[in-house]
Amino acid sequence: MVKLNKVHHIAIICSDYAVSKRFYIQVLGLEIVKETFRKERNSYKLDLALNGETIIELFSFDSPPERVSDPEAAGLRHLAFEADDIGEAIIGLNEKGVETEPIRTDVLTNKRFTFFSDPDGLPLEVYEK
Repeated sequence: MVKLNKVHHIAIICSDYAVSKRFYIQVLGLEIVKETFRKERNSYKLDLALNGETIIELFSFDSPPERVSDPEAAGLRHLAFEADDIGEAIIGLNEKGVETEPIRTDVLTNKRFTFFSDPDGLPLEVYEK
């Protein structure tokens, strides 16, 4: 059996680095750990942390191909963030111009959640603690 400790990070390739950087920092409140410009690739790599733990690597590349991001498409379904107060999280997102779906309740856990999208349409979720 393979012994794994935790998810180390999630890598996201964005189509517009400045827009996505602003979204993840100013809208979602992630903190910059390190920003690196890789001249040989004409690409940025931005390490972002949530509560002091690096969780997202945001990459820019010249003309990345589009990817299907519908939550029901094969592959990674979505990235979920936990919040103490789902209503407060939704208000905060909406105040920053981010549209959220109506609140749903997980029939297995009885916890509330909602979906929204990043600037490239990547499905994101806020899930009640």
